[in-house]
Amino acid sequence: MFLKNYNLKNKTAVVTGAGKGLGRACAIAFAEAGANLVIISRTQKDLNEVSGKIKKFKSKCKFYVCDITNYNQIKEIINNQNQIDILVNNAGNNIPEHFTKVKTKNMEYLVKINTIATFNLAQLCALKMIKLRNRKKIGGAIINMSSQMGHVGGPIRSVYNMTKFGLEGLTKGMSIDLAKYNIRVNTVCPTFVVTPMTKKFLKSKKFKKEVLGNIPLGRFAELSDVASAAVFLASDAASMITGTSLLVDGGWTAK
Repeated sequence: MFLKNYNLKNKTAVVTGAGKGLGRACAIAFAEAGANLVIISRTQKDLNEVSGKIKKFKSKCKFYVCDITNYNQIKEIINNQNQIDILVNNAGNNIPEHFTKVKTKNMEYLVKINTIATFNLAQLCALKMIKLRNRKKIGGAIINMSSQMGHVGGPIRSVYNMTKFGLEGLTKGMSIDLAKYNIRVNTVCPTFVVTPMTKKFLKSKKFKKEVLGNIPLGRFAELSDVASAAVFLASDAASMITGTSLLVDGGWTAK
């Protein structure tokens, strides 16, 4: 038998930014794969909706309204969980500005949410994972939501580039430190996906044409493409994969 298991039954996954877009898709896909969920978002209404979808798959779901940049609140949430096996570190943002016009407050905010908060959450979850006595046997997975912009540069994205390249480096370093506990750490790197965050940029026909011109497959990624990649990396099917990136970019970075 050579096909390893994609089933996440009896696993508990934390997903941040779970109210909309990629986080919502990942949370529902993980429930579909059998995992129980701990979902975090800033919006109660979104959490109620996603929680309802998760429960249709007979998965347990806890949800918390929280801004992930609030360290004390996040620490309390994570420390109160009985068990964490998977983290999908998805919450993040982007404010496109030309490098010469980047506002300091925007740069500092993006570093805070895309890098510092991501680091803090990963550390808190890793510490919780390590406490489980049989962790080495059952393993664990941390999936940091990166971007093709963590591998190549892009116009009006210098700060986003900086945070996502930093996330790629963090992932490699984490993977080495956590390997002895059998906790694997990888990134998923999507190209442009139509989400509430990207929709406003894609309203520009010129921008849309430029983006599609950079994707050899000639289409945007679907939410399910990214969520499926995250489920794979969390599953036993990826048990020998750590410290690397799964590029869901339609060939953007192949050129």
